[in-house]
Amino acid sequence: VQLQASGGGLVQAGDSLRLFCAASGRIFSSYALAWFRQAPGKERELVAAVSSGGYIHYADSVTGRFTISRDNAKNTVYLQMNSLKPDDTAIYYCAADLAFGNIVYRNTPDYWGQGTQVTVSS
Repeated sequence: VQLQASGGGLVQAGDSLRLFCAASGRIFSSYALAWFRQAPGKERELVAAVSSGGYIHYADSVTGRFTISRDNAKNTVYLQMNSLKPDDTAIYYCAADLAFGNIVYRNTPDYWGQGTQVTVSS
């Protein structure tokens, strides 16, 4: 599976942004998909994940503000980010794994896309 993330940019606090991750490869619908982020000087963290069956997990810091969704017909996973804060500034990565647990519990998905920069100014 190859993943290509896009949609990052520079926005102001309170604004919204939508990230896209297009996947190539077979059986996209069988994969759990996720968004991670890494801020300068910090470890990479899980932001949101969606299983092949549609179960969704969010980090506490983004619950109520971010929405992850997938479109299996388009081989794409999205991250809608609302009410952005300066603390959301990071490089955002999409990821995929056949096992949802590898993403949510181990943070070790098999496949990673390149990052897309999100910068939120105050």
